[in-house]
Amino acid sequence: MNNILAINIDNPNDVAIQIASRVRTRRLELNLTQEGLASRAGIKFATYRRFEQTGEISLRGLLQIGFALNCLDEFNALFAQKQYQSLDDVLNEQSVNRKRGKKNE
Repeated sequence: MNNILAINIDNPNDVAIQIASRVRTRRLELNLTQEGLASRAGIKFATYRRFEQTGEISLRGLLQIGFALNCLDEFNALFAQKQYQSLDDVLNEQSVNRKRGKKNE
């Protein structure tokens, strides 16, 4: 038996490319051209094409694409407030000492 643990550590660029790929897949499922989706999203065609190729786009542009693909709820859940499973979880969270981040000098 193989006991090697596979570790998959993505960096922001990898995640951006993966998101662009999933958007492309969704676009094709809806039988939309790049130009058609860009138009629906209200962004320039060149901006959308660059996004599919490189994963680079502004947050607003990505949200507009999400809206055009009816996926905005998924963005809304990003960084959502923690959901507690019990009252004990709430009490334990409140008892944790909160610290501020250090200033970079």
